[in-house]
Amino acid sequence: MPRKIGTCLWFDHQAEEAAQFYTSVFDDAKILNISRFGEGGPGPAGAAIAVDFELEGRGFTALNGARGSSFTDAVSFVVECEDQAAVDRYWTALTDGGTESQCGWLKDRFGVAWQIVPAVLPQLIAGPDPHGAQRAMEAMLGMRKLDIAELERAYAG
Repeated sequence: MPRKIGTCLWFDHQAEEAAQFYTSVFDDAKILNISRFGEGGPGPAGAAIAVDFELEGRGFTALNGARGSSFTDAVSFVVECEDQAAVDRYWTALTDGGTESQCGWLKDRFGVAWQIVPAVLPQLIAGPDPHGAQRAMEAMLGMRKLDIAELERAYAG
């Protein structure tokens, strides 16, 4: 069954490079199709117009659109991580050529915003102990890459 809702990422000219990068970062990822400009098209013949790819079962299209478009923090992709090794892996891969922000947020080399979040985070910042939750929230606000052990220590007091 074709997907009903997908995500289109608009690039100036890096659609194929971006799709290759993203599919190298995630284990369950693949490029599905590359549409290319022909002779006389609006782009160089053979260059990608659009790249359909999949990350962890979610469909994306990387599109080489008009120049001057850019990504903002208003839309980000959340990567839920089971352990610190996964947080470290995704953080390292996605910040390569990108920029770190705070609270587990980053922008990759293409300007796309990501949140690298431990699966345990909601239990810590909204846990049954309101004082522990507050301490965990304060600890998170002081971090760039999230550190599960430090968040748990803060929650425990």
